[in-house]
Amino acid sequence: MSELVKNFVGGEWVAAQNGATFETYNPATEALLAQAANSSAADVDAAVKAAKAAYNEWRLLPAPRRGEILFAMAELLKARKEALAQTMTQEMGKVLSEARGDIQEAIDMAYYMGGEGRRLLGYTAPVEMPEKFGMALRDSVGIVGLVTPWNFPVAVPSWKILPALVAGNTVVWKPSEDTPKTAAEFVKVFEDAGLPKGVLNLVHGAGQAGDALVSHPDVRVISFTGSTETGLKVYTKAASLGKKVSLEMGGKNAIIVLDDANLELAVKAITWSAFGTTGQRCTATSRLIVQSGIKERLIEALREKVQALKVGYGVEDGVEVGPLVNQKALEKVEKYVSIGRDEGARVVIGGARVETDKGYFYQPTLFADVKPDMRIAREEIFGPVLSIVEVGSLEEAVEVSNGVAYGLSSSIFTENVNAAFRAIRDLTTGIVYINHGTTGAEIQFPFGGTRGTGNGMREAGQTALDSFTEWKSVYVDYSGRLQRAQIDNRE
Repeated sequence: MSELVKNFVGGEWVAAQNGATFETYNPATEALLAQAANSSAADVDAAVKAAKAAYNEWRLLPAPRRGEILFAMAELLKARKEALAQTMTQEMGKVLSEARGDIQEAIDMAYYMGGEGRRLLGYTAPVEMPEKFGMALRDSVGIVGLVTPWNFPVAVPSWKILPALVAGNTVVWKPSEDTPKTAAEFVKVFEDAGLPKGVLNLVHGAGQAGDALVSHPDVRVISFTGSTETGLKVYTKAASLGKKVSLEMGGKNAIIVLDDANLELAVKAITWSAFGTTGQRCTATSRLIVQSGIKERLIEALREKVQALKVGYGVEDGVEVGPLVNQKALEKVEKYVSIGRDEGARVVIGGARVETDKGYFYQPTLFADVKPDMRIAREEIFGPVLSIVEVGSLEEAVEVSNGVAYGLSSSIFTENVNAAFRAIRDLTTGIVYINHGTTGAEIQFPFGGTRGTGNGMREAGQTALDSFTEWKSVYVDYSGRLQRAQIDNRE
């Protein structure tokens, strides 16, 4: 019998109340990995009640003490990094080196947010009346509901869980149904680090559990990372109930390569950005906007580089591109490759499934002769497909880059400092890279996008606290007498 991955509610590992389960499979081998609790609204309600019961004690624990628990969690996560990386690769398919990097982001975030326990900075400012003091403080919100994706099953949850906890909130987390084992192992790190019971709760499941979490009246904040379609549904529902919402959704990221670019540097970065994690990153490069003078040399260099990529099971030595996460994702990529051909784009390399008995593998694919208005140049594919668009100038390249519904990450390769700074000024994405691919972010800087990528909130850095805190303005009158406003009647 396969392993049962349970919920974690009030400090206890429990099955779904109705006994329901779902199955999870290795995308490289299609072997059954585990069964997981398929939670209902009753399970979510139990988790919220546990978080509510734990909230007052947790918020009153001094923030430096909360931070120390996060430091302890970081040390444990370092010790368990390799084992958790192996689980991640088996469960969602990214190659082992990338899985290790995923976990390292969580380690870095734990140290960073642990330090926020001794900051959580507010500010003071002068006030209008004599013998009066004013300050603004961050305050916890209450119970936070988190919904996270499968492609970064440790890093993305860490961006949400850690700032929420250090700010004094309690958490109910629903991870992707594609990665329940990884989620459970991650929660065990918090448990073993000494996090009090009920402060972090885990409920597995699909749409029913997510809907119950979003609509629960005691959950004050919803933080969601996933598809645009689902994110907008979450936003609509949560906003109608007066909840604070943070969204990170789709991307259609572009690298611009100008004629004066370092070709070797650009090819390495493009290959990694387009085909790392099998293109299943919100920051993955799916559009390559190339100036005419360098186009043919770049296409040929990319063709050779892509042809040499080793596709396979991510635990095997030398594998650079793993499988897609499931059959549905594989079929979506196939559909878009067919659309690209029908639109008149030319396949340079790839364009078909990898011939294998098992696994959801697709060949890394390059499309040339792509026009900016084609669907493959505008819609998120979330797979190993890169579309090459030719332009004549920097100005045209920026216009094409900005001309999609998403605004997460962009990049430009150029040796011209003036062009680089114009790109920094004019590219309307939340992240801009110069002579680097569109993937990769450091935890001390804000992460997030514009337009259809999000709703203006940011993760990582000190800005991560904005999603999980409220501002409280405090006025202290130490005159010992009632004062009347001397300027006007202000409220």
